[in-house]
Amino acid sequence: MENIKTYIKKNETRFLNELFDLIRIPSISSSAEHKDYMLKCAKCWEKNLIAAGVDKAEIMQTDGNPVVYGEKIINKKLPVVLVYGHYDVMPVDPVNEWKSQPFEPEIRDGKIYARGADDDKGQSFIHAKAFEFLVKTKTLPCNVKFLIEGEEELSSPNLAKWCENNKKLLEADVIILSDTSMIDENTPSITCGLRGLSYLEVEVRSANRDLHSGLYGGAVANPINVLAKMIASLTDAKGRIKIKGFYKNVIKLTPDERKELNKAPFNLKEYKKALDIPDICGEEGYTTIERTGIRPTLDVCGIWGGYAGEGAKTVIPSTAHAKISMRLVPNQNHQQIAELFENHFKSIAPQCVKVKVKNLHGGQGYVASADSPGYQAASKALQDVYGKKPVPVRSGGSISVISTFEQILGIKSIMMGFGLSSDAIHSPNENFPINNFLKGIEVVTLFYKYFADLMKK
Repeated sequence: MENIKTYIKKNETRFLNELFDLIRIPSISSSAEHKDYMLKCAKCWEKNLIAAGVDKAEIMQTDGNPVVYGEKIINKKLPVVLVYGHYDVMPVDPVNEWKSQPFEPEIRDGKIYARGADDDKGQSFIHAKAFEFLVKTKTLPCNVKFLIEGEEELSSPNLAKWCENNKKLLEADVIILSDTSMIDENTPSITCGLRGLSYLEVEVRSANRDLHSGLYGGAVANPINVLAKMIASLTDAKGRIKIKGFYKNVIKLTPDERKELNKAPFNLKEYKKALDIPDICGEEGYTTIERTGIRPTLDVCGIWGGYAGEGAKTVIPSTAHAKISMRLVPNQNHQQIAELFENHFKSIAPQCVKVKVKNLHGGQGYVASADSPGYQAASKALQDVYGKKPVPVRSGGSISVISTFEQILGIKSIMMGFGLSSDAIHSPNENFPINNFLKGIEVVTLFYKYFADLMKK
C-alpha cells in the first residue's frame, strides 16, 4: 500500500497530463464528423498501453470504430485479467451550458471538468496506471489483457462480432472495468446488476408538406398533437408501462431481496436538493433505489417537429419525431421489447396519420454473483482503501457489452466504479474528482493481488 501511495504521489502530475492529452481528443462516436478523432484517440491509447508496459499493443479494425488491444503474458499458467474500457464519449450539447471548454480539461475544486473526464477516459485510465505500477515494480501477479473500444456510447453495435472473431485472443478468467459509480465519495460500491436498453425513434406523419394552420387547422391532423397524445398514453397514472406483454419476463424480487437493496445509503431530501426538483415520481409501490435499479422504465429522450425559431410561423407540421428509451431489467429481451413497442405504438395511432418506428440500438441486462473470486477480490481491495465494505448496487444504467461478454466469451465482469452521481456524465460540465481517480489506482492495484491469491485456492 505504501509503495503504491508513494508512486502515485510521485507521478500524479504526469498521470493527469497524460489523461488530459487523451481527453483533449473529441472522440464523439455518434458524430460522423469526428471519425478521424476516433482513430487518433485509439492511437493515443495504444501509446499509453505501450508506455505502461504491455508486451504488445495494436489497433484492430471492426465494422465500426477500431478496438485497442494490449496484453502482457508473464506466465501462461497464471490467471488472466481482461481490462475493458471505452474511449468514445457523448456529444457535448448544449455547449453554452459548459463553464469551460468541453475538451480542454480544467481543474476546479479538486475535480477534472471535461467531456470524458469520468465516462470513461478518466476511469479507464485508472487501470492503465495501476498496471503501470505493477509492471514497473515487477509485482504483477497475473496476466493482463486490455480491450479499449470506441462505440460503447452507441451500445457497442460492432463489438459482438469482433469478440466472436477473436475468442481465443480474449480468453480470460475475469473482466474488470470502471464505468459505473460509487454510492458517495466515502462509500465504495460494486455494481452487481445493470439494466438493459431498447432505444427507438418514432415518426408521425400527416400531410405531404407543412400546412397553413388557418386554412387546414381542424381538418388535417397535427402530428405533434397526435404524437404527444400517443406518448402520454404509454404509461398510466401509477407509472406503469401500458404495452401488452412488457412485464412478462420481469422477475419480482422477494421482500428480503428488496430490503437488502434498500440498505444502500440514500437521503431523499439531499437527492431532491441536488437535482433541484420539488418531488420525485415514478412507478407506484417502489422506492427511488428500486425504481432506478430493478424496475424497467420508458422515457422520451427527445421530441421535435414544426417551427421552433424566433417569432411566429403559423403552420401545421407534416411530421413529428421522438426518441424513446426503455431501460430493461434482466430477463427482458431488448429485441423482443422493441418489437412489442413497435406493434403497440402503431396500434394506438389514429387513421389520420402514418407511423414509422426505427430501432436504433439496444442491449441486455446483467447480474453478477457476489461469490466469485473476482467480486471477492474487488470487495477486499475497496475495503482496504476506503475502510468499509463496499455496497452491492443494481445500477439503473446500461453497458450492453457486459452481457455480450458473458454470452460470447463466457466471462463474468466485475464493475468497480469510482465516479459519483454528481459527475454529470452525458451532461454539460462532466467532471471527475481527482481523489477518486488516485484512490481508484490504489484499489485496482490491490485487486490484482487478491484475485491472484484467490485463484490459487
